[in-house]
Amino acid sequence: MSQQALIALVAALGLVVHGLCSWLAPLVRDVPLIFVIVLGGLPLLWDLLRKALKGEFGSDLLAGISIVSSLALHQYLAGAVVVLMLSGGGALEEYALGRASSVLRALASRLPNKAQRKRDGKMEEIGLDQIALGDLLVVLPHQAVPVDGLVVEGYGRVNEAYLTGEPYESSKVPGSQVLSGSINGDTSLVIRTEKLPQDSRYAKIMRVMQDSQQRRPRMRRLADQLGAWYTPLGLLIAGLAWWWSGDPLRFLSVLVIATPCPLLIAIPVAIIGSISLAARRGIIIRDAATLESVGSCKVMILDKTGTLTYGRPELTEIEVLEPFDRQSVLGWAASLERYSRHPLSQAVQTAAQQAGCPLQEADQISEPPGRGIQGRLGGHQVALLGRKQLEPEQSARLEAKDSGLEAILLVDGQPAACLHFRDQPRTDTASFLEHLNGRHGFQKLMIVSGDRAREVDYLAEKVGLHSLGGVITEVHAGQSPEQKLEIVRKETEQRPSLYLGDGINDAPALTASTVGLAMGQNSEITSEAAGAVILDSSLRKVDEFLHIGKRLRQVALQSAVGGIMLSLVGMLFAAAGYLTPVQGAIGQELIDLAAVLNALRTSLAPRGLSDYSEDLKDA
Repeated sequence: MSQQALIALVAALGLVVHGLCSWLAPLVRDVPLIFVIVLGGLPLLWDLLRKALKGEFGSDLLAGISIVSSLALHQYLAGAVVVLMLSGGGALEEYALGRASSVLRALASRLPNKAQRKRDGKMEEIGLDQIALGDLLVVLPHQAVPVDGLVVEGYGRVNEAYLTGEPYESSKVPGSQVLSGSINGDTSLVIRTEKLPQDSRYAKIMRVMQDSQQRRPRMRRLADQLGAWYTPLGLLIAGLAWWWSGDPLRFLSVLVIATPCPLLIAIPVAIIGSISLAARRGIIIRDAATLESVGSCKVMILDKTGTLTYGRPELTEIEVLEPFDRQSVLGWAASLERYSRHPLSQAVQTAAQQAGCPLQEADQISEPPGRGIQGRLGGHQVALLGRKQLEPEQSARLEAKDSGLEAILLVDGQPAACLHFRDQPRTDTASFLEHLNGRHGFQKLMIVSGDRAREVDYLAEKVGLHSLGGVITEVHAGQSPEQKLEIVRKETEQRPSLYLGDGINDAPALTASTVGLAMGQNSEITSEAAGAVILDSSLRKVDEFLHIGKRLRQVALQSAVGGIMLSLVGMLFAAAGYLTPVQGAIGQELIDLAAVLNALRTSLAPRGLSDYSEDLKDA
């Protein structure tokens, strides 16, 4: 139980005991109330003092002054009620906001603390800090790979979905590269260390995540915004009432009914209701502040693969050169792609399986970064690579396409085929993007992707991004996680931003944005980094999240502002001497009840939470 919840429980018990002891002498029956004010109020006052020393004066300052004043003026019942209201609101706030994100713990837990080094035919267990370049490490079944390396012995499959976000494994043979943090399959592999643990890809992402968390934008909560003007107003009215009447009880009466419980209680209740509604819609809210802030976001930054597209590239065309035939080149390509982690490998293997092409075992495999994959199949040296890696005379034999992904198959150094792929946009991507400005007030839409420019530009054209009216559009292709992070930071410094992504390479950007929204459940790390997670990979659910956040802000403002207006009326009556401190506390409780009942509406689903068509519009 949290400290705030414990204080609220003590305050409630104190009030009950006071009521049961009402027949006793005032000195005796007030003991439980004094106990509540002293033991319950001191921790609350200490928190307020620490905030004040930092220059943070929130709406709960009025409650703190009320507690001190009630004790000084012997108005113990009013003081105990204020303690209950303040601690109860704090407990609800803690429940609504949840625990701090465990992103870095989740990242660190993937890597082993030890590694098995193979030297002179023997294995020895060493710490990660003892690994040197060129060391041979044995990666046991189901163990995380500790460093970036090259397979020198063994055949198996490795799950690298943590980096790509794609839920499939890639085959590994001697010559294949493996990445730190990936999970080995059912067989042991011997790898040669190519990068030290601190320089490996996984460690680099951890450093970026750590830096990103430390520089996470601080969001100003709704209660703080309203309390900025309400707190000095309440103190002014209370001070004038005391000065005009000369009665300090009027000062206390005004402060008690001015205690901003519509801010301290109604807003957390509205948040809890919205979190509950979101959960029923398949949206998990990890940071309640995202719900409050999403309505103010003016920039939406979107990842491409798996977010605006289905993340499943399809082989759409094979351009075969003589004297080769389609069946042979598809079989060769699929035989190679079995050992690759490239996103296109699954599309090639699926096409080969549908065509009934037999696959061959590779004698040797090599996949240098950015240079495709090559190996020996049935006596032929076969390579699958990009057009940029071709010699000019080789590229001249192939027809160039304006958009889309492509891979060139070389057999014994000669171009054999060009494979064309498409990662199709979701059927509702165009409609979703089109309605973001009019319905949700986004002023800028950006696609930021790690894919090559040709494919990203194709998507932007297909969904009509640059033809959207009233909104600024930008496309950034070929971006690493670090580059994505810098783009998000730059945009967030200017305007509140929402980042939407689905892979671990999106995690730093998700953390750095004002609101980070993750789609799907492919990566535990992505889910930890995001403020909210869409369990069903669907843009319609994203739209529902936007509407739930917008509705939360509307209802919270109704509850808070409405409660404040009623409190202002009560403050004027108290200032005129028509309300005692206890009557003011009771009046404030009635105001709280009305505000909370209105706030509970957020847990009820309206008729519709999404308002755009799912039909794909032609660009």
